[in-house]
Amino acid sequence: MEIFEVTATSSNALKALEIIRNQAIDLMFLDIKMPQLNGIDFLKTLRHPPAVIITTAFREYAVEGYDLDVVDYLLKPITFERFFKAIDRYLRNREIQPQNILPTSKDQAITIRSGGKFHRLEITDILYIESNKDYITIHCSQRKVTTKYRITVIEQELRQFNFLRIHRSFLININKITAFTVNDVEINKQVIPIGTNYKELVQQALKHH
Repeated sequence: MEIFEVTATSSNALKALEIIRNQAIDLMFLDIKMPQLNGIDFLKTLRHPPAVIITTAFREYAVEGYDLDVVDYLLKPITFERFFKAIDRYLRNREIQPQNILPTSKDQAITIRSGGKFHRLEITDILYIESNKDYITIHCSQRKVTTKYRITVIEQELRQFNFLRIHRSFLININKITAFTVNDVEINKQVIPIGTNYKELVQQALKHH
């Protein structure tokens, strides 16, 4: 496929981590069984992973893989037809996202397409964002809007506005926190869990906010 370019390959998770930190990677094919660190654990260590297609002979990791927002899960031996379907899914997801959430503007608002309507949301009114597979729900003080989008993408877009990822399924507006513990935060009477892999980062962020 001419639209793709293989920028790097690695059979070692630690080397792959170095590559991702130093290069802009849009899509990563990830095996489960690797030396030193398996693919699932490796993916969990990435704060801002690229889109991921898992390739493996082990079916039992499928549920955990999809919980980590992977694009697709390919079981070996992989046919070209199945491979092409995974690539097509990646391309369709990439095309859908810019249409569903328009970029932030100077007046700090975003426009969300949902249910055939465009909803304008003030960033300062967003409480938290919840992910469910390929969809996110943006919770505001008086309403919520659901659209097809990846939480990892909107996390990067809203980082400049004091939004913090505290769980693989939750991105919060730090300014809206009313209480917190080492295990959860409270926003507008809603208790939101802090993921195990995020606890240290969250505690550091809250201490300095």
